[in-house]
Amino acid sequence: MEESAFNALAEAELVRIEAALEACGAELDIETMPGGVLEIEFENGSKMVINRHSAAREIWVAAKAGGFHFRHDAGRWIATRDGAELYALLSQLVSQQSGAPAEVKAG
Repeated sequence: MEESAFNALAEAELVRIEAALEACGAELDIETMPGGVLEIEFENGSKMVINRHSAAREIWVAAKAGGFHFRHDAGRWIATRDGAELYALLSQLVSQQSGAPAEVKAG
């Protein structure tokens, strides 16, 4: 995939992720940083960072539980490590980090 096509795809996905996080019911603040970076701060002071990595053609998630890389495959973002789907893993990570159940749904 060309870098420009990836950047457009990833940018659109980051917008969807931000909307999904805002709607998930968890107590969090989201700040959109330059260069396609979402910084999420939870009520307990912990943080999560979601960004695109153009060179690897991946979306990266840095959470308290660790770092995760996702590649676009057949219309979905799939974890390179274990095949988890992006939004399913985000639900799990947000729930763990916020201390309350949260469902992050693709919009």
